[in-house]
Amino acid sequence: MGVKPLPDKEIYYHSVRLDASKCMGCTICLKHCPTEAIRIRNNRAMILSERCIDCGECIKVCTHHAKIAVTDPLDVIKRTRYAIALPAPTLYAQFQGVHQATAIIAALFRLGFDDVFEVARGAEVVSYAISKMLITQDRKRPVISSACPAIVRMIQINFPSLIDNIIDILSPMEAAAKIAKEEFARKRGVPMEEIGAYFITPCAAKMTAVRAPIGQEKSYVDGVISILDVYTAMSAFLKEGFEPFEIERASAVGIGWAAPGGEAVAVGSRNALCVDGIDNVMRVLEQIEDDRFDRLDYFEGLACVNGCLGGPLTVENGYVAKNRLSRVIKRADQKTVRRSDIFENAQETLRMTVPIQPNNVLQLEGTLVERLKKAEQIEEVLSTLPGIDCGSCGSPTCRALAWDIVHGNASEMNCIHKLNARISALAAQMIELEQSTRFSNHQEGDTTQKE
Repeated sequence: MGVKPLPDKEIYYHSVRLDASKCMGCTICLKHCPTEAIRIRNNRAMILSERCIDCGECIKVCTHHAKIAVTDPLDVIKRTRYAIALPAPTLYAQFQGVHQATAIIAALFRLGFDDVFEVARGAEVVSYAISKMLITQDRKRPVISSACPAIVRMIQINFPSLIDNIIDILSPMEAAAKIAKEEFARKRGVPMEEIGAYFITPCAAKMTAVRAPIGQEKSYVDGVISILDVYTAMSAFLKEGFEPFEIERASAVGIGWAAPGGEAVAVGSRNALCVDGIDNVMRVLEQIEDDRFDRLDYFEGLACVNGCLGGPLTVENGYVAKNRLSRVIKRADQKTVRRSDIFENAQETLRMTVPIQPNNVLQLEGTLVERLKKAEQIEEVLSTLPGIDCGSCGSPTCRALAWDIVHGNASEMNCIHKLNARISALAAQMIELEQSTRFSNHQEGDTTQKE
């Protein structure tokens, strides 16, 4: 029995998509999805839109390349009269033998951009705003970073009680886009509506964050381009040599955000904790929810192992990129140049304008009585299942299968163990019936012979 289709009007935007023609119906992605957003039905995977957080874990583990990330092509920059490149600091660690950002920035200009504004500069401003908030405001602790959109969406689904802990400051990507447009408009004397800001991304979650933003009504970013899509052309430009462009540069403080712990260091919190890898983050968030970290002030959670350096749209191995980034950081300016018109007002100008809301997809629907009844039904069905979470049924766990059964999206026969038991019982009945029939026929034969 298949999962119920989504409504005709899609409610959730996602940059992670499924190419069904390549799917073999294996359970690798099923077992790695942190929010149980994948099911296998009719020998094909399907993504439950309302549960997906676009973390890209399924892209990383799918051996058949059936999971893809939808981003903008490079020619998206032609949509606006002026195009500003917003390179994630992760980009600086992708090219072998290149240990300074200057060459990479020059290559971006050669791609056709009118200006380059490093997202690392946005990270510097965000770091300053957060550090001031931690000192001047009495906030619920630990304060949780809002930089990784996949982690924010996971909190909305799995840990709604921690939403108030999330810092209400825009991500470095959004901060960079806002500041870049304002600076370009002021310097060039052009209207803001003619300027486009385009993020060079290491992950799919950023695309979703732009198309379906959290904490703001509309993103400042006009397009999201994958590192994979610009890598080849940029590599060719780097081999040809370059002439450096005179732009204001980011410091080591902002560039360090690309690696795990870089944000916590930039914020300056003494009692900070950084965790990378979405499974590890989930375990720590569970402990935070249980008040296991009563002295923790700041939590930096990153969905990908090695942070953004391990994003699914990067080229270089995350561990190699981590070493390479450290060289880039050593060659960068070690101090942030603070400009009062940007830094001092960042707490107000970079504040989220829309409250983050929980995603109640894991909550049972209906009245209190109906919810209690469904909860009882789920537990009743679960008690009849083997409890080994093998995934052979097409649901990630036995509890997920029980949920699917109660909601009419699966049947108990999806469980291969119950199906085998049913088949074995039917086989035994058939054998018993056959033996009974033979015995009856034998008795009838003996009666006929006596007559």
